[in-house]
Amino acid sequence: MKVLILCTGNSCRSQMAHGFLQSFDPSLTVCSAGTKASGKLNSKAVEVMKEAGIDISHHTSDSVDKYLNDEWDYVITVCGGANESCPAFTGTVKHRLHIGFDDPSDAVGTPEFIQSEYIRVRDEIKKGFYEFYLKEIKGNE
Repeated sequence: MKVLILCTGNSCRSQMAHGFLQSFDPSLTVCSAGTKASGKLNSKAVEVMKEAGIDISHHTSDSVDKYLNDEWDYVITVCGGANESCPAFTGTVKHRLHIGFDDPSDAVGTPEFIQSEYIRVRDEIKKGFYEFYLKEIKGNE
């Protein structure tokens, strides 16, 4: 089972989703990429994932171009920008889904508020991807 998670920058939401989905089932092949990959991880995303017990610090921020010729069971966009500009894959994509989340890196305010936004979005991603995992992957075994 191969799952590709797409976002615009591939530094935050797609990385968190990648970490959670891989943690639910280590036998899955999970990758994440960006339509305009930033080339780096969001340090706050790495921090809040570590607090949740998942280390994503070894992940890389990759361009979706790296994966366009591959075959995927699922390609999932997690932001509106990637959903709207999702490129055409020359490889086979069995299912294309959108599971959208707010971008915590857009949060402004006190450090406490910004931290709370990262935690809120992290928890929403965990819930959304666990529901996806139970329904789409475990439910089809």
